[in-house]
Amino acid sequence: MDIQSRRNPRTYWKGAAVLFAIGLGACAHRPQPKQAIGWRPVGSWSGHGNAQTDSFNIDSGQWRIKWSTTNETPAGAGTFRATVHSAVSGRPLMEAVAHQGLGRGTAYVNEDPRLFDIDVESANEDWTVAVEEAVAGTVP
Repeated sequence: MDIQSRRNPRTYWKGAAVLFAIGLGACAHRPQPKQAIGWRPVGSWSGHGNAQTDSFNIDSGQWRIKWSTTNETPAGAGTFRATVHSAVSGRPLMEAVAHQGLGRGTAYVNEDPRLFDIDVESANEDWTVAVEEAVAGTVP
């Protein structure tokens, strides 16, 4: 092959087009990351009877309360109520849980980002609450 054929523009552009197509094909098959929601632990509290949690900050506005009740005495007499409050103004925002007897569950809260606390009213049983904040991320 002589120097003249290496400089031929047609040959050059055919080679460039082939390389471009190979590169484009490689990009098309690359898996794209997927959006996912995870849960970041914020705090947990437990007790017997009425209590107020420490205040906690939620930045995303979406969070959940995982709760459970145990050791009900006498059987069938337990009550559990969790009310979300603004820790700034003290006003109640929502009753997240109202439950009779033993149980467990998850309550989801969607409120503007701010400081919160939870008022727990409970009788005749032990209780546990854990707060987790929603965080967005990507999964490869």
